Formats: sequence, structure tokens, C-alpha cells
Amino acid sequence: MFSRKRGSRGFTLVELLVVIAIIGILVGLLLPAVQAAREAARRMSCSNNFKQLGIAMHNYHAAFKQLPLQGAGTGIGLNTPNWWQQGNDASKQCLSALVGLAPFFEQQGLWDNISNPSTQTVTGAAPPSNTNLTNPQRWPAMGPSPRNFSTSPGYVPWATEIPMLRCPSDPGVGLPALGRTNYALCMGDSPSPWHNSFKNGNLTDSGSWAHRAARSVNRGMFMNRRASKFRDVLDGLANTIAMGEIRTDLGDRDIRSAASWRARGSQDVNDNPSFCRDADEIDPDKPTKWCSGGNCTNPQQLVSDSNSSRGASWANFRAIITQTFTVLPPNKEVCVGQWIDGPGTCPPSSNHQGGAHVLMGDGAVVFMTDSVEAGDPRAGGVRLGQTGPRSPGAESPYGLWGALGTKASGETIEEQLNQ
Repeated sequence: MFSRKRGSRGFTLVELLVVIAIIGILVGLLLPAVQAAREAARRMSCSNNFKQLGIAMHNYHAAFKQLPLQGAGTGIGLNTPNWWQQGNDASKQCLSALVGLAPFFEQQGLWDNISNPSTQTVTGAAPPSNTNLTNPQRWPAMGPSPRNFSTSPGYVPWATEIPMLRCPSDPGVGLPALGRTNYALCMGDSPSPWHNSFKNGNLTDSGSWAHRAARSVNRGMFMNRRASKFRDVLDGLANTIAMGEIRTDLGDRDIRSAASWRARGSQDVNDNPSFCRDADEIDPDKPTKWCSGGNCTNPQQLVSDSNSSRGASWANFRAIITQTFTVLPPNKEVCVGQWIDGPGTCPPSSNHQGGAHVLMGDGAVVFMTDSVEAGDPRAGGVRLGQTGPRSPGAESPYGLWGALGTKASGETIEEQLNQ
């Protein structure tokens, strides 16, 4: 008696489709979790970078008994008479405080290149003939002005991308910017052009009135071309912001990283931080973008020199590049005043959801949310010549956020920042 073996039964088409559907659902559920985990790792790495900068800042102060200068470097040079002009023979006191910090965050090799004459260039060609150093032709110690760092043949240190200065969540890389940074120095809560008034155009000391004007608006941990010390922070290091995270410009008209400026009055933005918003420069259909024309009554003028935009050069002290202010809350618009070298709202910004990191004077890193209490966004800033709540030394008109940016205005911080 013979028995016939039955063939093994395979999956039906319906069963296969069900399995595929289940796998698709599981992948759909898993991917957001994976993406969230990756962003959490990037955010932690960004925070760790800031912690290292905090350690570097404290080590620098321990060594030199002051903070590094925002607006440091060699003098005016021989090629041009004013600091805001390009020059290859001197850095024109246009270097950011990040340059002075370099050897303190494990960039000793780069610092050796900066602090000594060198012949290296980005293109491999010889340094330009107007460096005033010959036999061989070479860059001066402390480099050329960072304002012309990207012009051929290019100074290597200013074009160097330093991993410690980059947040992994920021996709900006390469031209037209070179040597990007996601970390900027906090200058306080009064974005007036008087921040640059300690020195004249030729870098000689300005007069008495200009010094008083500059002191009235330089209310933050760092000042332009003027040394700051921890002893100056009368509100307490734990209550004062030293640096803020910034998003680098991607050329996408984003209000957080593309700077808007035009021929405004010199104090228009200081008198009304919402000047650009009130002037209908933000796209009403895309509230995170500057207007591009058609649907706005007053399209903005963006910074056209891309290598001078937000976060575009770690070595350049220009306000829109490596400075931040505690006027508008994080991730609001970068609205610049009359002069492109002058300050603007320049708030912290990031690609993290809901806020940006700030580094406190004591070295703590705090994730500051977009919803931080920031007072009246149309209140005028404190400066010389104003009275009442805007008089020099007054408390910040920008609530908790503004108070965290001032170093000696007597505000009492009752919030627990790192919970």
C-alpha cells in the first residue's frame, strides 16, 4: 500500500501582503524613534562642545585674568586707514574671542600657525604682495583681516573648519562660507551701533563722550575691543549668559540665520527690536522666511556677502557673524541696523526643536526655550541719553531673557534654569 506525499504549502498572496503591511507599520513606527534618538545624540554633542568652550573660557581667565577680547588682533596696518576695510598686512583688531580661546580648546597647532608669520594659503599660491613681509612673502602674525579671508589665495586658519565649533545638527558646510561656527559671544541686551565706539576708525581711542556711550550699551559678558573680567559680572556668573548657539546661514532666507538690513536710522533697531517685523519684511505665508518680493509691501535686503553672514567665519568679530544679544527670544529674526558692521537683534538660534543652547558664565550649559519670558519685543534698549527705564544701568526691558544677558544691572534671577 502506497501513500502519496503532499507538497509543502506556501504562503498565499494575501498572507504575504499582510506580513509586508505589518513590517511597513513597524518601520513607520520605528523611524521617528530612530530620528529622535539621532537628534538627541546630536543635541548632546552640541551641549558637550559648549561645555568645552566654557572650560576654555575659565582656563583663559585663569591664565590672563581677563576674558579674551571680542575685536582682538594687530593694529590698523599700512594698506588701508580704517578697521572696517580689508587688509592683508594686519588683522585690524577684527578677530573674534574664539581666536584667543583656540589654544585652550585643544587647537594649539592652529594657534601656532595664527600667532606666527606663515606662507600657507588655501589655494597653494604665494601670499599676496601687500602683506609687507617679504623674503619670502608671508602672512603676518595674527593673520590678515578676517573680512577678506575668503579672497584668493586665502589664509588657511580663517578657512579652517574646527569640529569643536560646529553643532552636528547644523547642515551648513563649505562655500560660500569657510570656517563656520555655531557658537557666538553674548554682548548683552542693547543692540546699539555704539558697541564699536571705544575706538575710532583708525583704531585710536575715541573721546570721552564716545567711551560713555559705549559703556552704556556694552552690558554683556563680552565687549568690543575692551577687556572683561569675571569681577565685572556683578549679577553672578551663574546668572549671566556668556555665549549662545547660532544657526549658520544656508542661503535659504531663514529669519534665524539670514540677516536683514537696509538704510535705517542708526538707532532704529535699538529703539524697536521688532523693526523688521513691523516693516513687513517677513513673509506672511512663511513666517520663518524673509520676503522674496511679490507678497510683501517692503521686501528685505539680505546680506549679499555670504561669507560675512551668520556664523560664516569663526575668526570674524562682526556682530551678525559671532555675536548674540538677549533682546528677542531664541529663533527670532536677525534684524540689523543702519550699518552692516553694527549690531542687530542677533538672537541665539538652532536646528534643535524648541530652543537653543546657551553657555552661562559659570560654565553651565542651559537649553533655552523659544518661549522664555522676554518682556516687550518693541521696547527700546538701554543707552546713554535715555531716561527712566532706558537710562544707563537700568534693568533690562526684556524680562528674564534680557536679565540673563546683562552682567551688572542688579536683576534678581529667581528661575531655576537647569531643571
